[in-house]
Amino acid sequence: MRKVIEVRDLRKAYGSRVAVDGISFEVYEGEIFGMVGPNGAGKTTTIECLEGLRRPDSGQIRVLGLDPWRQGQRLRERIGIQLQEGGLPERLRVEEALRLFAAFYPRPRSPEALLRRLGLAEHRRQAFGQLSGGLRQRLFIALALIGDPQLLFLDELTTGLDPHARRAMWDLVREIRAEGRTVFLTTHYMEEAERLCDRVAIVDRGRLVALDTPENLIRSLGAEGRVIFTLEAAADLSFLAGLPEVLRVERNGARVIVYGRDDRLPARILEALTQRGISPLDLRVERPNLEDVFLKLTGRPMETSG
Repeated sequence: MRKVIEVRDLRKAYGSRVAVDGISFEVYEGEIFGMVGPNGAGKTTTIECLEGLRRPDSGQIRVLGLDPWRQGQRLRERIGIQLQEGGLPERLRVEEALRLFAAFYPRPRSPEALLRRLGLAEHRRQAFGQLSGGLRQRLFIALALIGDPQLLFLDELTTGLDPHARRAMWDLVREIRAEGRTVFLTTHYMEEAERLCDRVAIVDRGRLVALDTPENLIRSLGAEGRVIFTLEAAADLSFLAGLPEVLRVERNGARVIVYGRDDRLPARILEALTQRGISPLDLRVERPNLEDVFLKLTGRPMETSG
């Protein structure tokens, strides 16, 4: 696969605060690559260095074979950028914004086609200040696509969106990749990275702590799955600890949590309970995810990190 991004030992500090501390990675053509981590982890600084918007202190960067800082003008003709703090004049209409941005590129995509493609056609005459959060993000993606880029940068795309709008954005990103484009996104939503990304770089306090597919990160670190249920009446559950798939059992009154690392864990627990005439209530399965991976790597959960 062709490399579209190559980063070696990237470093960037603001005074005494180190934002990016020796990060190295590669991104390949046609993949959705995610950089994830808590707010303040260095994600936005990294993506801005890749876009040529910020000058790194040291390290080597090549994006589509170009140096983003020294060859920024040539690079920006081939990439699309959706900024985390993107904004437009409040009175600028949707269609006007697309036609304005189209004028910046030698071979832009059709504004009319993008209006239809991103579900903005019926909002073409709406002013930017009147748009909902989800429509604003659709417009920002349309503006990022107007130059027909090979590579699309999305920085915290779904921050502030409700769950429905967030999932609509996920579908849109998948469709963009299906067109043959490469997508580099940053997010502090681990679920977003897990659902969307082919590979994920986990960063914390400016350092790269892991890089692989979401599936491999979860599997290789041995993160535990959980089966949670409640009991209507007291029962001896010591037999659960003897199941080969079970690592440990925690009990707090009527609530029971069984931990294990096997895909068969839920079925084996239910079978064992049924054989003993025990009927669990509200049984649910919580599978390992990237939140668990981050916790194991850093020793603290995402929401309390910074």
